[in-house]
Amino acid sequence: MATPNPDARRYALLPNPFPLWGGGTLREARVAFESWGKLSAAKDNAILLFTGLSPPAHAASSAADPSEGWWERMIGPGLAIDTNRFCVICINSLGSCFGSTGPASVDPQTGAAYRLAFPDLALEDIARSGYEAARSLGIEQPYAVIGPSLGGMVVLAYAALLPHGARRLISISGTAAASPFAIALRSIQREAVRGDPAWQNGNYAFAEPPRTGLRLARKLGTVTYRSAAEWRERFGRQPIAEHQRRSRPFAFEFAVEGYLDAQADKFVRTFDANCYLYLSRAMDRFDLGAHDSQALAGSGLEHALVIGVESDMLFAIEEQRATARMLESSGIATRFAPLPCIEGHDSFLIDIERFGIEIRRALES
Repeated sequence: MATPNPDARRYALLPNPFPLWGGGTLREARVAFESWGKLSAAKDNAILLFTGLSPPAHAASSAADPSEGWWERMIGPGLAIDTNRFCVICINSLGSCFGSTGPASVDPQTGAAYRLAFPDLALEDIARSGYEAARSLGIEQPYAVIGPSLGGMVVLAYAALLPHGARRLISISGTAAASPFAIALRSIQREAVRGDPAWQNGNYAFAEPPRTGLRLARKLGTVTYRSAAEWRERFGRQPIAEHQRRSRPFAFEFAVEGYLDAQADKFVRTFDANCYLYLSRAMDRFDLGAHDSQALAGSGLEHALVIGVESDMLFAIEEQRATARMLESSGIATRFAPLPCIEGHDSFLIDIERFGIEIRRALES
């Protein structure tokens, strides 16, 4: 799979064996991460950052990798997540294809890629692997855990699994349990991948992935990551760019179609189809209610921030509100921030100013 070049990733070996939430086990597993800022002598200024479904650990540029990261304007000296004060550690999800052990990795017991032999993956496994990565650096209790989208769910699993595992929590555009609407959408996306003849029951050659299915899955996902109002404001009925025009029946005619096509092209070049299936299903299966009812009460969290977006069609604002109430009812001082962004679910990547104000406030209070 494509990775940032030059490579700023580091790796943490997980306990061997590493038991998984669903009952399986990984051996000789690892997680990839990148970091910014300096860890204090007391190792009490670390922030663990968990990503959405598809990003790598490259959240911001650094001397080791000066390319722009996926949260470039949020992390850095003097920014909302201030690396003059904090050491930020971004975790590439277990199960992903950007350096952490996942379905595309080699199974040390067979010498071949896991593919569908990879055990069932849960968001709880991603949370615990991030904690183990922190421990490998001598960090027993991060100052905060932060995550958007899939990561916003992972930090909730983290709090439920790991008493006193962090002092603060920031969940962004996540949910305590996947809604039927989101499950339905992701089910169709997975069906598109599995229905591609090139998928071959997960045994495709990595150089010949199920491109058509993965492209359709990404296009559907991209539509749900924004809002209808944002699509209308951004594209209207503009015609497709001249360089994207094709002379074939039913070729794309509108700029929005060209945008979706470009996003799909990029995704197919960088992401593994089986990894996509595993991570997508893990999101559907997550339910914070499956944990002990007192798990959050025993988390030891000093403060939590839950951020939602009013135009988010994938993770409705009511889900964030319910999550905030759940945290509050567990005795955790919680702030709920409903933001009026137009960009839908992806707002956390775009409206940096609004999100930055809330995040900075939560880290400084």
